[in-house]
Amino acid sequence: MSDESKVKIMKWAKVIDHTKCIGCHACSTACKSENQVPLSVNRTYVKYVDVGTFPHVRRAFQVTRCNQCEDAPCTAACPTAAMHTRPDGIVDFDKSICIGCKACIAACPYDAIFINPEDHSAEKCNFCAHRIDIGLEPACVVVCPTEAIFIGDLHDPASKVSQIVGRTPVSVRRPEKETRPKLFYRGAHQA
Repeated sequence: MSDESKVKIMKWAKVIDHTKCIGCHACSTACKSENQVPLSVNRTYVKYVDVGTFPHVRRAFQVTRCNQCEDAPCTAACPTAAMHTRPDGIVDFDKSICIGCKACIAACPYDAIFINPEDHSAEKCNFCAHRIDIGLEPACVVVCPTEAIFIGDLHDPASKVSQIVGRTPVSVRRPEKETRPKLFYRGAHQA
């Protein structure tokens, strides 16, 4: 076996534990600050819906962002390869070659991509790849006050993400689209 074939390829994944999320928007705020996201657009946002019948009502939250799909339709649709998948599984983008054609937006079934109103290039959550590359966690993970966001190597059985995905019920958004998302939701409400 060659040394190259012995090298384990990391596959980043993220779990959002909705049993812990309090809908505080710290992840959205940290993302905007870390990535200098302009007003009127978001790489990550928190949706909510009130569920139940009075007097047994509660608010359910959904943290929404790029699903880091293994079969990412945005990368297939991009004519310049500005949207691309890195070897570690992160679906990233290169603003310098984006032509703003919006093909990636049309292809994404998760409404996770937007056009930056300042430079007219496509943007989305990219797992804070610039932070990952220097050994730091994404900004959203660092600031979450309830520790509801986890990242890790899906191929490493010792990682918390791998353990949660392998041992507890998790779901993905729109599984019928067969994009094989690497963003997993624990305890998400169907609403």
